[in-house]
Parts: sequence; structure tokens; C-alpha cells
Amino acid sequence: MLHRLATSLRRPAVPPFAAAVRCLSSGSVDIKVPLNFWAGKRRTSQEKCNKENVYEPATGRVLCPLEPCGAADVNQAVEAAKSAFGHWSKMSGMERAKIMIEAAHIIERRREEIAEIEVVNNGKSITEARLDVDSARLCIEYYAALATTLAGQHVQLPGGSFAYTRREPLGVCVGIGAWNYPFQIAAWKSAPALACGNSMVFKPSPVTPVTAVLLAEIYAMAGAPEGLYNVVQGGQETGSLLCHHPDVAKVSFTGSVPTGKKIMEMASKGVKHVTLELGGKSPLLIFQDSDVENAVKGALMANFLSQGQVCSNGTRVFVHKDILPEFVEEVVKRTRAIEIGDPLLESTRMGALVSRSHLERVLSFVDQAKKEGATVLCGGEPFVPSDSKLRGGYYMTPCVLGNCTDEMTCVKEEIFGPVMSVLSFESEEEVLLRANDTDLGLAAGVFTSDVKRAHRVVEHLKAGSCFINNYNITPVEVPFGGFKMSGIGRENGQVTIEHYSQLKSVYVEMGDVDSLF
Repeated sequence: MLHRLATSLRRPAVPPFAAAVRCLSSGSVDIKVPLNFWAGKRRTSQEKCNKENVYEPATGRVLCPLEPCGAADVNQAVEAAKSAFGHWSKMSGMERAKIMIEAAHIIERRREEIAEIEVVNNGKSITEARLDVDSARLCIEYYAALATTLAGQHVQLPGGSFAYTRREPLGVCVGIGAWNYPFQIAAWKSAPALACGNSMVFKPSPVTPVTAVLLAEIYAMAGAPEGLYNVVQGGQETGSLLCHHPDVAKVSFTGSVPTGKKIMEMASKGVKHVTLELGGKSPLLIFQDSDVENAVKGALMANFLSQGQVCSNGTRVFVHKDILPEFVEEVVKRTRAIEIGDPLLESTRMGALVSRSHLERVLSFVDQAKKEGATVLCGGEPFVPSDSKLRGGYYMTPCVLGNCTDEMTCVKEEIFGPVMSVLSFESEEEVLLRANDTDLGLAAGVFTSDVKRAHRVVEHLKAGSCFINNYNITPVEVPFGGFKMSGIGRENGQVTIEHYSQLKSVYVEMGDVDSLF
């Protein structure tokens, strides 16, 4: 997901470490371990758990080991967060904002380093990774500003009595991240939590665990109390420990619908606050009066960012029959021109998928589409880079499927890879019924030059984040989240403050008690 940025971004000087990760094929990247962090420093797990390998998607080589956290580790991290909460929650909004702004400044100075480490661990292009780091920084800056504005309400009552409300933090919040936007998600969850006076324990995906601990170190360098932002590594078991922990007040999760359901169930046992940002199978509607060039660019943005591994992607591309041939010709031409390869090269526009198993899963959807009658207009095959040191990486050619119908698996299920399904439609009423025929409702988009139609269509689309004549633009000032089974709550925007705080009502009597007894 992209934040719309000025064309001339400030580029801080590249720190010495960045040179070590400039070229993936050099094999010279050293990742600092351990990857767990609580009470102000990196920690080795006390549990005798088997270490797991973390892989570099672009090469397939082992990047570093990961130590999953067990019960004792989780308890220590939560205890550190509880301790920090006591101090942090009593600070003024201005005091909290000062530390958060300093963290944002550190991120800006280390932009290139963080982006390159993200590329090495995730596989996306360096161009996208830089924008992800920018989004993380902007999110922290935005909520730092909001921290200074948190206030309650005064209500005047008869007889001089009055009431007021206090907006108070929840306590220890848990963030559970996804592997497609590791650093950005860590910031999107921590920034509103910290602005409201909470502390956080964050668990990144075990597939991409590296950059979350960088954010923990950055918060510490900025002056945050020890234990304010902690990182515990691990998979399902570690997540379960966090969700069941009695001292956790809230869980915010980004990931799949099945896992989101389990997290909601676990959190319900403690009646914890929950935010869920789950999957999508989003529609993109392209009407006959659209600017076809812009519509094609929008469809590419809606399908191929981060190798198609984006929850909000508009993978069901409905094109009006009158412009279908023109659209298909141009979108196939542009898709074939996407440069695939070393994600740290400036010219690369599509890097590696996140893992070998995920690559195989995405390719299996293409095979299934062919069996069900779809036509592969381009791509959908494994890709082997010319550089021999990248030949173990997880690459595929971006795919456009034609002759798709609503009943096909590729149209109904979330693929989470670079696969666009193109469908034809004839009328507005028809396409709205088809677009909304899904249990998911994360995002949707419409391309048209008719302003009335644009707003009319968006009103009827059952999705939480909608785009008119663009797609996958996510400024931090705007709430992001879904309808239906795509989630609960929102990330970004002012409304997210309500998801990380609670209201206390206080009645003040200025006269005598009027008793019935």
C-alpha cells in the first residue's frame, strides 16, 4: 500500500551498514540476532524451543535463525510493557509526542538501511520498501500530533452540576503483524497505541521477523521508557500466549480470515478489545467512459504491488464489454514489461514472493484457473533470473487471466499473488451485484469520468476502503479497514484513537443529594 508522496523525497545519506546490503547477489548481508526485544534490549529466549530458519526470498538462502518465544518469554515481555505503561500513561501528550517525533526523525535518517533490510527479508522491490518506510514514519508523526489533542468533553447539568469525560489508555496492547508489510504494520499498530498512552508487545510474522526489532531499538533510542515497545518472535503458539494473557487489554491483528477468527475467539475469553484487518477479494470496476490509460495503470497498481501480496488488492477486474479488447491489450502489454529480478536494483519492479511454499500455492491457483476455463493472457510461470546467485529465489511472472467467470476459484478465493482476473460486464446494476457477491469487503475501486456514477457506485459497494480513479493509495490520515469478514475496527486516521483508548464519565454534584430514602 502506498502513501502518495511528493516526487522529490528527502534522501538522507546512506549509513555504512547499507553498503553491505546493496546487492543481494553478494551474499554479504549480516542480520543482527537475537530478534526478540523487551525491557530495553535484545533478548535470547529462555525456552528450549527449536530455532527456525528465516529465508531471503530473492536468493532462497538462510538469512538468520529465529528463536520462538515461550510462556516465560511472553510473561517477561508483558511485564516489561506493564511497567512502562505506568510511567508512559502519566506523561502528557506533548511529552509522548516529543519522543515519537524523535523516533520518526531516526527512521528518516535510517531510511535506506531499513528499506534494504526489509527487501532482504521480504523480497519486495527497494522502490516499494522505501515508500513503506516513509509510510511508517509519517504514521508515527501523525499520531504524535494527535497525542497532543486527546481530550474529553464537558457537559453542563442543571443546578450548576456538571459531568466530564476522560479519554484514557487501555493498558498493554498486543500487535500481531503480517509478512507483506513488516515494518509499516509495526508502525501502523504501535503509533496510535503509544499516542494514547498504551504500551505494546508486538509479534511479527515468523517469515519476516527482522525489521520489527529495528523499530523497537529506534523507539528506545528516541527516549521511550524501557518496555514501552517490545518484540516477541514466534508463530501460532506465541500468538496464542499473547491473546490469552490476562494482563493484555487489546489485540490488533493483520492477517488471514481464519486466523483472525481464532484470535477473536481467544480474545473474547478475556473480553479484550480487538482490531482485525483481514483478507480481501476486492472488485475493481472499469466503466466504458474511463480514461483507459489511467484504468490500466490503476489495475496494475491494484494487482502487482509487492508481488501481488496485498490484502486490499483489486484482483477481480470488471471491465465494461465496450472497452474490454482495448483494456486487455494494453494491460497485457504493460504486465509483460514489468521487470522482475534482484529487488535491490533500482530498475526492478517485481521482486520475489515471500517463500517457496507461497510461490507454489500461487502457481497452483493459475493451474486451477486454466482447468476451469480461464485463459492465461500472460505470465503465471516460475521465473529464473539470469544471475546465478538469484536462481534459488521465489520468482514468478505476473499473470493476467482472461475469460474469467464469477464461479471460478481464481475469482472467488484470495490468491495473494501477482494474478489479475479480468471479467466483462454490461450494466451498472449487474456489476454491482457481482462485485458485492463475496463474504469479504476490504476494498473496492471504480474508474469512470462520470462524477455522479462514481459516487453512486461507491455508495453501493460493500467495502470499507474505496477508491475512485485510483487504487491502493493509503495516506495515514485516512482510516483503513474492511466490512463483513474483512475485519473489525480501523487503522490510521483520527478514528483509530477510539480503538486504543476508553472513555470514563465523571458526574460532579454541586448541590445537596436529592435522596429518595
